[in-house]
Amino acid sequence: FPPTTMRPEQIKADRRLRTRVKILGSLLGDVIKEQSGEPVFSAVERLRRGFVSLRKADNRKKRDRLLKYIAGLDLETLNWVIRGFSMYFSLVNVAEEIARHHRFSQAALNPGQGSARGGGSIEGALTALRDNGVSGEELQALLNRLSYIPVFTAHPTEARRRTIMHLLDGILNTVRELETQRDSASKDIIIGKLKGQIQVLWKTDEMRLNKPTVEAEVRNGLYYFKASLFEAVPQTYRNLEAAAARIYPEDDITVPSFIRFGSWIGGDRDGNPYVTPEVTRKTVRVQAEEVIGEYDRRLDELTGILAHSNNLVEVSENFILLQERDRPIARLAFEGAATDFTKEPYRRKISVMRYRLKQTLGRIRAGGDGEHAYRSVHEFLDDLRSIDESLRHHGDDRVADAELRDLTRLVETFGFHLARLDVREVSTRHALAVAEIARQWNCENYAGLSDEERTAFLTEKLQAPALPPLNDDQLGDDARRVVEVFHCVAQIHREVGRNAIGRYVISMTRHANDVLEVMLLARLAGLVGPGDGGAGGNGNGGDAFCHLQPSPLFETIDDLDGVRQTLEDLFTNPAYKALLAASGNLQEIMLGYSDSCKDGGILASTWGLYQAQKGITSLAVKHNVVCRLFHGRGGTVGRGGGPTYRAITSQPPGTVHGQIKITEQGEVLSFKYSYRETASYQLSTSISGLLEASQHLAMAHRLDLKSKPKDEQAHLEIMTELAHLGERSYRELIDETDGLLDYFYEATPVLEIGEMSIGSRPTHRRGGDRSRQSIRAIPWVFGWSLSRHTLPAWYGLGTALESYAGAAPGNFDKLQSLYDNWPFFHNLMENVQMALSKANMATAHEYAGLCSDRETADAIYRRIEAEYRKTVAFVLKISRCEQLLANQGTLMLSLQRRDPYLDPLNHIQLSLIRRYRSAYLKQRADDETTAPMENEPLSLVLRSISAIAIGMRNTG
Repeated sequence: FPPTTMRPEQIKADRRLRTRVKILGSLLGDVIKEQSGEPVFSAVERLRRGFVSLRKADNRKKRDRLLKYIAGLDLETLNWVIRGFSMYFSLVNVAEEIARHHRFSQAALNPGQGSARGGGSIEGALTALRDNGVSGEELQALLNRLSYIPVFTAHPTEARRRTIMHLLDGILNTVRELETQRDSASKDIIIGKLKGQIQVLWKTDEMRLNKPTVEAEVRNGLYYFKASLFEAVPQTYRNLEAAAARIYPEDDITVPSFIRFGSWIGGDRDGNPYVTPEVTRKTVRVQAEEVIGEYDRRLDELTGILAHSNNLVEVSENFILLQERDRPIARLAFEGAATDFTKEPYRRKISVMRYRLKQTLGRIRAGGDGEHAYRSVHEFLDDLRSIDESLRHHGDDRVADAELRDLTRLVETFGFHLARLDVREVSTRHALAVAEIARQWNCENYAGLSDEERTAFLTEKLQAPALPPLNDDQLGDDARRVVEVFHCVAQIHREVGRNAIGRYVISMTRHANDVLEVMLLARLAGLVGPGDGGAGGNGNGGDAFCHLQPSPLFETIDDLDGVRQTLEDLFTNPAYKALLAASGNLQEIMLGYSDSCKDGGILASTWGLYQAQKGITSLAVKHNVVCRLFHGRGGTVGRGGGPTYRAITSQPPGTVHGQIKITEQGEVLSFKYSYRETASYQLSTSISGLLEASQHLAMAHRLDLKSKPKDEQAHLEIMTELAHLGERSYRELIDETDGLLDYFYEATPVLEIGEMSIGSRPTHRRGGDRSRQSIRAIPWVFGWSLSRHTLPAWYGLGTALESYAGAAPGNFDKLQSLYDNWPFFHNLMENVQMALSKANMATAHEYAGLCSDRETADAIYRRIEAEYRKTVAFVLKISRCEQLLANQGTLMLSLQRRDPYLDPLNHIQLSLIRRYRSAYLKQRADDETTAPMENEPLSLVLRSISAIAIGMRNTG
């Protein structure tokens, strides 16, 4: 039932959604019965109806009968049953996607209502700026400072094949077509088409047979640019321009192109041995092919639109000059057909541009010069702007503002590189490489030097007029591979341009030397130096140059605590100061949400990140450095997930300086960017959050020190105490409870996750090491989520709230005040509600039954369950809600709609895990060389993991 907080139009929309789900579910049932037979259909229906009834009223006898029924099903039937529930979730996702499209369309038709709905809208953000006294001139200055950079990563816990994505796209479009029909005959035809599409989907394997290569992950990332972003980006700018014109009608506001995209797919080599320099080079080329191909397609469309004749219009003088410049290229472009478009100047110009794009792409592919290729994207933009200027010269402003304007926006956004590829590597690998290099330079024991001695060595080498010679052949394989990456970056700079590579992200940064080592390695490749950057060498006089900018990544709780000292050492280092100044004095700093949460729990992580941002910002101001924070958020709450708008607006006051960079993890890419409407909405809400969080910049000259945005001291003190209490509770469970890691590895499907063909990166940093430090954050969160514990996202919160509330009279009222008045705490509590809603302690108890030591497992489970109950009770009391997510009605109904169908999948998975593990242990006893993949039930375990991930949407 919908919560009382839902408005009538939301309830009406949910009714339409339920009707849509019913139609799709009915058609799926027909397909299952027709294509796989009555026994499979009966099995699906028995489980569906049985677990739905248990949700309404639990009955132990009925539950036992259902579990016994599952245990008796043969593997072939289980395979089809899993596929049936998995496909149901895929179709529910399609139905909800259509509902989201409708909501976003309504928001566009009724601008300004987004903020009232809690999602943020551009109209609402601009209205708030105007109402706060921000003038048009001040708004323009703020817009000129904006930079929004979403970064795509490859962590595909919901990694659907592109084939499945295309099929679901077709189903979505057919459902939308069905809902536009009024007569029954037309509806019957479309329903027949829809049933055929579902039938094809039923016969298409949703599981990958093999682990994806990095190249395949790159192709998956590119899918979203073609599917939505090439349309959504120009639309987002149009929405912003229209809103600015409405809110500031007296001012001529110009909206610059401030959205940029980044990617880690093909550049993130931290723990992934498959990301080689050659893979990185191929990634950059494939991205260039994709975006240049899109430009060529749009230019082809413009050829059919800009058919103006010289006999009827007078082009601008600048356009005539460019035509003269193009004459030698035009002869080649038309291959002797010099009369083509002789009276149609724009068509002729576009033909020349397409020829030059082809030459540009050839240069990128072959690494040659390309005599008539565009030397930079700025030349291509100059050509587009010359057409724009000429069209306006003869009164065709409306034409210039249509397709040509959209193409210009795309080029300003994507350049010739599409997404700037960040390179990432762990700091320890750089240290090992520098140690080998130092040995050739007569420093035999670099690894044994103190931090101060290392700093002195690195500073001396970075400031030296020239470096000593280095023999790469004398380096070990690991060191040579590290050095090769920097030469790869230099090569990409020469062949594609510097914008093709983003930042060099340094995982596990703990000291300023971790950054200085990267700069020294960059200098060896001619990327930085104290000399003339034009020479591209080790530096031979002149100004310092820096063509590779580092982004230190602080991940653990201890690293976040030490971030100020690390940056203080870095910003006061003379060699680094010179390089930073040479690169524009902009320092990007990345904050790791996933590992910090795995390390210390949700409270310590969120508070450590919050405090680190404040420290970083104040330190940047002290040293006159422009700071951009890069938020490494995952898809789930346990890894920093949640609505982007709320995340941005709940950042510490004054720390968002008009720019923000945020990872978009693989598991949420399909949810956010599969369709133009949702992608445009995602970009718009993020931009509105950026505007709201940065409004202090627009009013900076009118604010004195006392009135600048800041937190209330009382809030900080309360949260500091809560974080301490929460971390202690989390560590008592995770680090100090005997058998906890055994519980994790046995009571969750984490070992089976390692066998899934979902990602190219291993699940552990060190093979064979089952410690918390070794396992990566994604399988850590994924395992807990699939087993319905979801504890990384909430454990310790209940104890912290209870301890604080009971410490003194009035403390509980203070917690409610925090929820009401502090965006940071409110956002935390709202996100935790989602994680608590996805937990199911009864199901988690069934997973605990997988443990070999039942006594220890039961004790651990009871402890987890008690904390869960405590957390739910306090979260509800503080938020004054009777049920979880009551303030997020649409999300609450979505999860309630899925729960009865997740229950049978979890129990099927449990049955399969038991079969798999017992059979594999028997195989191992008989033959120690038997590989896990030879065990028959494993493929079904993996299929169930994928199905549950689709049902829960963000699981890791």
